[in-house]
Amino acid sequence: MTLHSPHLAERSDEDVLAHPGRRMSEDEFVAWCGEKPRAEWVDGEVLMMAPVSFEHSDLNAWLLSIARVYVRARQLGTLIGPEFFVRLVAQKRRRLPDILFVSAERQHLIRKQVVEGAPDLIFEIVSPDSVSRDWREKYHEYESAGVREYWVIDPAPQRVEAYALGPSGYARIQEAEGKLSSLAIPGFYLREAWLWQRPLPPEADVLRELGI
Repeated sequence: MTLHSPHLAERSDEDVLAHPGRRMSEDEFVAWCGEKPRAEWVDGEVLMMAPVSFEHSDLNAWLLSIARVYVRARQLGTLIGPEFFVRLVAQKRRRLPDILFVSAERQHLIRKQVVEGAPDLIFEIVSPDSVSRDWREKYHEYESAGVREYWVIDPAPQRVEAYALGPSGYARIQEAEGKLSSLAIPGFYLREAWLWQRPLPPEADVLRELGI
């Protein structure tokens, strides 16, 4: 998208993340954001994303590593994270999920800097500043947009829930035999205990249990 606005001055890398102090059109937001997208766009409002903690970053990298290797080995699609936009046109949203999955059949949604439309699965890891956003706002947005599966991982209370989209909206995926299994990524599951271990279990051990 091309910005045609005299009101946005050129900025250096040092101040690129300063809040613009006003509402923006989507075109303006894309131009302002550049290649440092630690912000989301919600119907004209710019929402700055706070820096994540080590625990959040470590868990995100661990989960992305495991899921990406699993998906590639099974040739199921593409895992992307953590700073890649999902564009939900009807809702006027540009969100930054922690991790997203697009199935092999829907690779056309992946563009150079954005997924155009609803991914098959989104993982969000909750931070202190994102509790309401991840548990409520994004839940309703992703449900309405048609995201097939939504996982919320909340380290503070050590709580994880996964939802699958059905005819009446999201329904909880129930844990069975100690496993929380994905429907969007066939054969993939997490054991809740893995998420709260410190240090996190070795990726190789988890992948071995998953059959990789």
